[in-house]
Amino acid sequence: MSRATDEGPFFHGTRADLRVGDLLTAGFRSNYRPEVVMNHVYFTALRDGAGLAAELAAGEGAPRVYVVEPTGDFEDDPNVTDKKFPGNPTRSYRSAAPLRVVGEVGDWTRLTPEALRRWRERLSALRADERAEIIN
Repeated sequence: MSRATDEGPFFHGTRADLRVGDLLTAGFRSNYRPEVVMNHVYFTALRDGAGLAAELAAGEGAPRVYVVEPTGDFEDDPNVTDKKFPGNPTRSYRSAAPLRVVGEVGDWTRLTPEALRRWRERLSALRADERAEIIN
């Protein structure tokens, strides 16, 4: 796996209630295709990108954005890089190694209820499209 050149800081959005020092690991169901167990943990260098992921994440908890640090090699997320956006303008990454939580941020941009509804509709359409796959 090639190491991405981004130096962060990095963020992960979720509904999980985490503490500093906790490790985020692969092996959980995808928020976008729940039938897929992920081989990687995903993160971004964009705070609001992590906020979007937090708001779309499965679960009942409040959406949260954590500052994380990779514990191993990571690569550009192939689900968005070049497949959907040439290069990596979303600054999205994935790693098979855990991410360590180093803090939580509260100053990320929340989606309006209408924007959140549109995103959920897009995800629902993707789930229904058998051609839309996750590169795991």
